[in-house]
Amino acid sequence: MNKIGSFIVLVVAGMAFAFAQQKFETDVIQTKKGDLRLTFIGHGTLMMEFGGMVIHVDPWGQLADYATLPKADLILITHHHGDHLDSAAISRIRDEGTAILGTELVAKNLAGIDVMRNGERREVGHLVIEAVPAYNLVHKRPNGQPFHPKGEGNGYVVTVGGARVYIAGDTENTPEMKAQMGIDVAFLPMNLPYTMTPEMVADAAKAFRPKILYPYHFGETDTNRLVELLKGEKGIEVRIRQMK
Repeated sequence: MNKIGSFIVLVVAGMAFAFAQQKFETDVIQTKKGDLRLTFIGHGTLMMEFGGMVIHVDPWGQLADYATLPKADLILITHHHGDHLDSAAISRIRDEGTAILGTELVAKNLAGIDVMRNGERREVGHLVIEAVPAYNLVHKRPNGQPFHPKGEGNGYVVTVGGARVYIAGDTENTPEMKAQMGIDVAFLPMNLPYTMTPEMVADAAKAFRPKILYPYHFGETDTNRLVELLKGEKGIEVRIRQMK
């Protein structure tokens, strides 16, 4: 092997080591067409891998060194707040072939966005993406403005290998959330006062009944309260991961 080849091997090995050192929790979900690997980076930030594709959700550089993470085939941005839209992190995982889906406000802050409005549907490779409204019903700023007004944010349902994964974004238990059907895996936010209480999450889960429920972006909210609220609820498995 020549010097250039040796250097490339060392760089790749170094990146793999750095990724491993970050010690993110992972789960593997079996689908009809292979394994879906979920990496829980933290907060509202996820990475999914399936069939050779890498999907990043709301990459945020405060949680990971994105220079060491796999390049994205698809990036999903739920909304324009700084802990969800980090242009520096995105620049480290995007290349010429990366598709980026986001809202109109995301597109105003970042070039190269394929805008998805609430209710729209896209196909990216062998994935199907649906945009679900993400907004507050109850929790508001002192001036009466919702923390997340209707129409500004998306959740996303990603159909991958026949499995439907719902990443709700910053939202409360809206009618659109509770109307979802056939959800295999759901990520529902629970950070107060900006999104849902454990009671709201439990209410939504009982309505659309995901097979696996991950509370995420939960800050200091007590996840044990959600576990207790859904205790004995058949068909809904609550999994707690490091997603503060």
